Amino acid sequence: MEVRHINFVKSAENLTQMPDEGLPEVAFIGRSNVGKSALLNMLCRRKSLARISATPGKTQTFNFYEVNHEMYFVDIPGYGYARVSKKARAQWRRNIVAYLTQRDSLRAVLHLVDSRHPPTDLDKEVMLLLRETHAERFLVLTKADKLSGNTIQWSIRTAQEALSAQGVELPIIVSSVVDRRGRKELLSRIADATTADL
Repeated sequence: MEVRHINFVKSAENLTQMPDEGLPEVAFIGRSNVGKSALLNMLCRRKSLARISATPGKTQTFNFYEVNHEMYFVDIPGYGYARVSKKARAQWRRNIVAYLTQRDSLRAVLHLVDSRHPPTDLDKEVMLLLRETHAERFLVLTKADKLSGNTIQWSIRTAQEALSAQGVELPIIVSSVVDRRGRKELLSRIADATTADL
């Protein structure tokens, strides 16, 4: 798979505001500053495609990008950001659960985790949430260019242990926007997930 065309379509706060064309969707989820926007830009060979808010966590919307006129990439920014009120965080969690469990067109979810650190409590909460979805799921270790070979293996083992503790087993893909590591594998897995019958 290669991204030939991509276009920002809309932002949505909940299921009722999302596109209704029925195109397959690939969601990108993870805590603030894990590198979702950077990964999206790398996959699409763009420098500034994904919108980045000046205030992390302020814009809590599902951002839809149409890819090759045949699927959507869905950026889910700001989940779990600490400066958001408890009430807002609770509502945002409900919106994410609804999207993961009720969105028929969702085909794949990429859960991004910073490779430099063990999975956080928020990362583990997302792992639990992803048990509820019908879509293909992948764990993406970001910022791998900042680690040595031995440290990368430690990061993979740590992620596997965290997944196992949550009763989850997922493919783990090591990525870096600096050297485009993981790009080919991610696009291949996305292509498989969006063309397979659910």
